[in-house]
Amino acid sequence: MAAVRIAVVAPPWFEVPPQGYGGIERLCFDLVEGLVDRRHDVTLVATGARHCRASFVQAMPEPPHGLGEAEGPAQEVRYAAIVSNLLRDLPLDVVHDHSLACPLSWRDRPAPTLVTIHGPTDGPVGDYFRQLQLPAVAISEAQRSLAPDLPWMATIYNSIDVDSYPFRHEKDGFVLFVGRMNPEKGAHVAIDAAREAAVPLVLAGKCKETDELRYFEAEVAPRLHDGATWVGEVSGRRRMDMFARARALLFPAMWDEPFGLVMVEAMACGTPVVALDRGAVSEVVEHERTGFVCRDVAEMASMIHRTDRIDPADCRQRAADVFDVEVMVRAYERAYRDVVQGRAKDAS
Repeated sequence: MAAVRIAVVAPPWFEVPPQGYGGIERLCFDLVEGLVDRRHDVTLVATGARHCRASFVQAMPEPPHGLGEAEGPAQEVRYAAIVSNLLRDLPLDVVHDHSLACPLSWRDRPAPTLVTIHGPTDGPVGDYFRQLQLPAVAISEAQRSLAPDLPWMATIYNSIDVDSYPFRHEKDGFVLFVGRMNPEKGAHVAIDAAREAAVPLVLAGKCKETDELRYFEAEVAPRLHDGATWVGEVSGRRRMDMFARARALLFPAMWDEPFGLVMVEAMACGTPVVALDRGAVSEVVEHERTGFVCRDVAEMASMIHRTDRIDPADCRQRAADVFDVEVMVRAYERAYRDVVQGRAKDAS
């Protein structure tokens, strides 16, 4: 398609790309780089320093950090006000917004706005986007089904640069959990499942904020034992190496996760996923081909012993076919075209 002038607005919480935790920021980076490769005129609006080939507009010199519960909303709307002013004079065809509060200023923008909704769509957040009535992209059919009346125009899966992940056919004996320390992510459930299966477990994840530390101390630390090792937050090559060496990734989400990018990262490395059947899990994991979609913890424990029946090459192939950056970028190109041409309709 012809070149489009696109502003991609990232959330304020981490640099793009993030050094550690920050799945949305990583996605924004991969999307921006992919759009540049396809010769679009791309501007990234984010906090921190420039780390991309696109034009860069710095909204804040560094991400807000060490936030208490009361400070988060204030920082979110502060960021939205700054971004609103920055976008006002940019020559653009479309604004692609990945943040929560920034779309509030869509009427003041020089170009139409498309939002990707990364969180839950039920409850107050869903009603917020319902009031905005902006063309929206869902990141899974599961997310979309929770609020079918939102102005959806497409479902586009989150993606990664599959070629940048190491593929390994031979696996070590441990299973892996990677995720933020939060009850919804289910680290405590991963420990229970691995203990029941009598296999070693490595847990990695972000644990910095007050609520994360509280959950870790209450539910995770008491469960740690000789077979369950906590390594903290990991990133870069170390993170990829852990995905590649693991016998399986455990994904025991305790809520309807809209997507779950760690499952794709594992599959890209040839590692099967053993997950609870919540949210988008059954869209990401092909049951009995790239992992197992389970009803409960007991079934997860049982399926861990069947992961040697999964061909790592099938995991890698599914990641490449369905969840690679190029697939995502082409889908967003179609969404941009429809928004620019005023045809924000269901393109899924």
